[in-house]
Amino acid sequence: MPELPEVENLRYGLKKTIVGQKIKKVIVNKPKLISGKGNVRFASQKKTREFTREIPREKFLAVERRAKNLIFKLSHGKIILAHLKMSGQFAYCQRPPLTTLSRTVLDKVVGGHPIKLSEKELPNKHTHIIFELEKGTLYYNDTRMFGYVLYYPSAEKFEAENHFGFYGLEPFDKVFTVKYLASALASKKSKIKTVLMGQKVVVGIGNIYADESLFEARIRPDRSAVSLSAREVKNLYTAILRIMRQAVKVGGSSVATYRMLDMSQGNYAREHKVYGKAGQKCPRCKKPLRKIIIQSRTTIFCPRCQK
Repeated sequence: MPELPEVENLRYGLKKTIVGQKIKKVIVNKPKLISGKGNVRFASQKKTREFTREIPREKFLAVERRAKNLIFKLSHGKIILAHLKMSGQFAYCQRPPLTTLSRTVLDKVVGGHPIKLSEKELPNKHTHIIFELEKGTLYYNDTRMFGYVLYYPSAEKFEAENHFGFYGLEPFDKVFTVKYLASALASKKSKIKTVLMGQKVVVGIGNIYADESLFEARIRPDRSAVSLSAREVKNLYTAILRIMRQAVKVGGSSVATYRMLDMSQGNYAREHKVYGKAGQKCPRCKKPLRKIIIQSRTTIFCPRCQK
């Protein structure tokens, strides 16, 4: 799943591509993706009608991000909330689509998880939502269909759902401080990596950046959060900020299959110290890096450097 740096770069790419364009038509091929965000979702005829009838004629005014979510702000206060989850993808083509036949696409930009078929044909069997715009077409493709694209007729309706109610602070917020982090961790008995990935203390950190931040801070990922000393909390805070800022700057990690809107890969993977390197030598002490499982996620750390 893409983490904050990858989603932030995708947001920037979408902002450059679609903001200012009017939506001419919306096609929904998989209604369940616009009907809810839970693990078990069912198609809603009401939501499908709203999605296809109320979004056309509106204009994309902004693309924002909260944690790993994309927030598309439309004219007249309407909002679209999207989460790519494991295998979602946005693809934009500058030329008008052929609505009846799939076609080979030459002039396109794609962001999210690459889908091989999308490199040759758009729309294709993985295309579930289509936004026909003034100058081109925006497609939402998803092979595993874990993602969601939800419509809200007003900012008030969006806020009433309190979608981000349990979320913690953004790592770049001014109020995300050492003092805040220390206070948030003081009562957490769970493993520190579990807390970091839980999104309730700080958002946008997943498997990659949790491993990298904890390595830089010299903290074992299976330590309980409450056990961290004041110095360790400060070191962790500093590591989170440095690593997340650098990852955003270079376009994210793009390990596995994630891509930016223009299909380029992020460069932060070149700077990984431990993620995906089980059995390799620690860059500090040269002892083999160890692999354990935390919350069903592969976790890499140095048993000598991290205490």
